Amino acid sequence: MMLQIPSVLNSAQLDTVRALLSKANFVDGKLSAGMAAKKVKNNEEVASDAQEINQLNNIVMGSLVQHPMYQYGALPSRVAVPFYARYTAGKQYGDHVDDPIMGPAGQRYRSDVSITVFLNDPEDYEGGELTIRTAFGDRQVKLPAGDAVMYPSASLHHVAEVTKGERLVAVTWLQSMIRDPAKRELLYEMNTVREKLLQELADMEETKKLDICYANLVRMWAEI
Repeated sequence: MMLQIPSVLNSAQLDTVRALLSKANFVDGKLSAGMAAKKVKNNEEVASDAQEINQLNNIVMGSLVQHPMYQYGALPSRVAVPFYARYTAGKQYGDHVDDPIMGPAGQRYRSDVSITVFLNDPEDYEGGELTIRTAFGDRQVKLPAGDAVMYPSASLHHVAEVTKGERLVAVTWLQSMIRDPAKRELLYEMNTVREKLLQELADMEETKKLDICYANLVRMWAEI
């Protein structure tokens, strides 16, 4: 399931994030890449020891993890801190799938879901589309600042070359309680209906049955 998440960050948060990024120390993005990705990765990322990292994480991840579409779409178990990436003219990231296991020793997690949060407006740069291969063909994603896209980490994807301007994004991953992406999608769609019925027709027997079915499917499939 590919899910677009609107309004993760508001305009004031985006202003603060961009101001922090303008002062941060960026390094070669290959430093965080796996063996295969190093061959196709050409961007810059905020250094892991940059003094701005904690404040950036508090804003970006603090907002993302509270978003209901994130919560119900990802059903997160273990969440990674983001990388903050910059693509200037000539930068790109070729076809790749994300590493299946990430994190430092002792803090490993399985990457089930990848998330890109867009930090500046699409008008600020040309090119730079995130292209995700799905069962229904390639999907190009270039969202307004503050929006995010979530998709299975096993998806083949790339970032097209930026030909003008600067593309700023935060990228993170998570291990879901529900490993199977098809099951996650089913639960997300079921919950969308469930929440609407709970708000509008909470006393109906059908609503109560759907609520119980959702809870028990999560119980049946969850790995924690």
